[in-house]
Amino acid sequence: MKISTKGRYALRLMLDLAINSDIKHISLKNISERQEISIKYLEQIVTVLNHAGFVKSIRGPMGGYRLSKKPEEYTVGMILRSIEGNLAPVTCLETTPNDCPRADKCATLFVWEKLNKAINETIDNITLKDLVDRHNNLN
Repeated sequence: MKISTKGRYALRLMLDLAINSDIKHISLKNISERQEISIKYLEQIVTVLNHAGFVKSIRGPMGGYRLSKKPEEYTVGMILRSIEGNLAPVTCLETTPNDCPRADKCATLFVWEKLNKAINETIDNITLKDLVDRHNNLN
């Protein structure tokens, strides 16, 4: 499993909104400048996040974006899955129950299950608030 640029940038966009939550609505232009990501790419990402209900948008000259919920209500896993879809390291773990015809005789399946569990436990236990706190400690 490899997180795409779009997934990484989505996490940075959400973090930027969380860090700057004292501003009523944040323009993509401002996020673009701070995060050094093109506005066109941010527009693609924010559309997905908006449809997922993670951000709210306001149109007009004073418009922009803000988080729909508090930073502690988002996990890294939620954000990445909204952009990337399933994060399973191998195809056979994308369905539950596992519908691979070789599952019952696959000696390597436990490796992929263990890896999948570790990934999910990590990304589902780090909140956007945790990242805000980390950002604040680094700056």
